[in-house]
Amino acid sequence: MKCPHCHSLETKVLDTRSQKGGDLIRRRRECETCQTRFSTIETIVRSFPMVIKKDGRREPFCPDKLLGGIKAACQKRPISAARLEQLMESVCSWLAEYNDKEVSTVMIGQKVMRELRNVDEVAYVRFASVYKTFKDVSEFLADLKEKDPSNKELQV
Repeated sequence: MKCPHCHSLETKVLDTRSQKGGDLIRRRRECETCQTRFSTIETIVRSFPMVIKKDGRREPFCPDKLLGGIKAACQKRPISAARLEQLMESVCSWLAEYNDKEVSTVMIGQKVMRELRNVDEVAYVRFASVYKTFKDVSEFLADLKEKDPSNKELQV
């Protein structure tokens, strides 16, 4: 690390702390040449697989796009921002550990739906209704009933 004051490369780490869920690392440093102390913040860079869209296109995974979809599904629901971040982190961690170089939007959508179902049923239904593009209401209800056959209220 180069000292911001004298530009010497001789610095030492005095203290290291993890911040914001472990994604940021704050280090307190001291220059061994001029004894100036300064702090640095390091960000962990994750690599994600490429996403295969429904039409066959491939594009890099964008956490912001996924978060936008999750936020839309959870709009006006009693879900905290911290819980949304947890859900997003769960999906991103799963993707970062995914062994293939490519992952389909179908697999990502299924993972998000599993996570949302544990958080809020209404948000799950909202996300599923947009994600799965049903032809009509009966197809949507049949899919919901398949996921939860014990729910007798889903009959038309």
